[in-house]
Amino acid sequence: MRRGIAATALVASFALAATACGGSDSGDKADGPVTITWWDTSNATNEAPTYQALIKDFEAANKGIKVKYVNVPFDQAQNKFDTAAGASGAPDVLRSDVGWTPAFAKKGYFLPLDGTEALADQAKFKPNLIKQAQYDGKTYGVPFVTDTLALVYNKQLFEKAGVEAPKTWDDLKAAAATIKSKTGVDGYWGSTAAYYAQTFLYGEGTDTVDAAAKKITVNSDAAKKGYGTWLSLFSGKGLHKADTTADAYAHIQDAFVNGKVAAIIQGPWEITNFYKGTAFKDKNNLGIATVPAGSSGKAGAPTGGHNLSVYAGSDSAHQKAAEKFVGFMTSAKSQTQIALKNSTLPTRDDAYTAEVKADPGIAGYQSVLSSAQPRVALPEYSSLLTPLDTELLKIAGGKESLDKGLGNAETALAKLVPDFSK
Repeated sequence: MRRGIAATALVASFALAATACGGSDSGDKADGPVTITWWDTSNATNEAPTYQALIKDFEAANKGIKVKYVNVPFDQAQNKFDTAAGASGAPDVLRSDVGWTPAFAKKGYFLPLDGTEALADQAKFKPNLIKQAQYDGKTYGVPFVTDTLALVYNKQLFEKAGVEAPKTWDDLKAAAATIKSKTGVDGYWGSTAAYYAQTFLYGEGTDTVDAAAKKITVNSDAAKKGYGTWLSLFSGKGLHKADTTADAYAHIQDAFVNGKVAAIIQGPWEITNFYKGTAFKDKNNLGIATVPAGSSGKAGAPTGGHNLSVYAGSDSAHQKAAEKFVGFMTSAKSQTQIALKNSTLPTRDDAYTAEVKADPGIAGYQSVLSSAQPRVALPEYSSLLTPLDTELLKIAGGKESLDKGLGNAETALAKLVPDFSK
């Protein structure tokens, strides 16, 4: 949801048509190369070319395997894969959001990769990222890129105002007011999207649900406090009012990269686009800090990113080829190349070379990864954000109160996890 990718309907329809047979590609011959299909959900302009170049390297090194590359819009991929896998016609490899793993694993759509060539380097990956690729004791993906949210800020504007990166939300409010007084620019512009609001829950030591207790906590006292802080950041000196339009994401991003707002909460998938803005022609002007802490003293944001997962419905030959491909794409060499070309965060420590860390964006986000909080390993977890997106938009727009909105969200979540108590 937070990294939707623009793509034409033609590309989307081709993605389905090209993979209608999944692992049983009709173009394969018994004595010919195995052709596997990869659905990539990355940005078709900024990221995909790097992956396509790596495919050529892989094919050159593995003469018996061909890779059919299909770029599928991120915001459509989850439903399309679900439909295709249910009809036994999914791609052999999926670039899967980490939040999709529990649901697809539970349905039997992903192949367990423990002990396979795909996961031969398991010890090299960050343990928390491997954990997010697991469900019910098995590993269903290999970490490909990772991310989290951070407070990104314009160093020049902060220095001009004489303020530092805030440690708490109260510090942010004070800094925003000072920045407005000293520079005439708003100090902070927040998002109404539920994914971005998660950090306010973490700051109060809570989440939308407590999976261990099988309880919905989105309307708890702690959650109300967190969302109350979130709501308070849309009004006040130097705090930009909530944008409730369909283009809010683009408006916030454009304002930040062009120096019209001093700070926002954002993820590393925008590093390349930060540098395209007038405010960050000097890359070193980009400041990156851990999101401010809540009243509990805790600061954190969701651990995001993507795994490469293998379709369980393919035949053995295609699965073995897919596992080899996944191992290649997640190797230290490939991870390093991807980071250098795409400015995305590697998932394994040996890919954070000196050259990779020379990018201030990557180095900055790497420094906040330790505060990132893994998502709950619940099949329905990703779906829980949808009703919250609806209610938070109404709350931020003044169309309903915080209490009513969270009450509505609690009712909606109860339908998604009916065995959870309120």
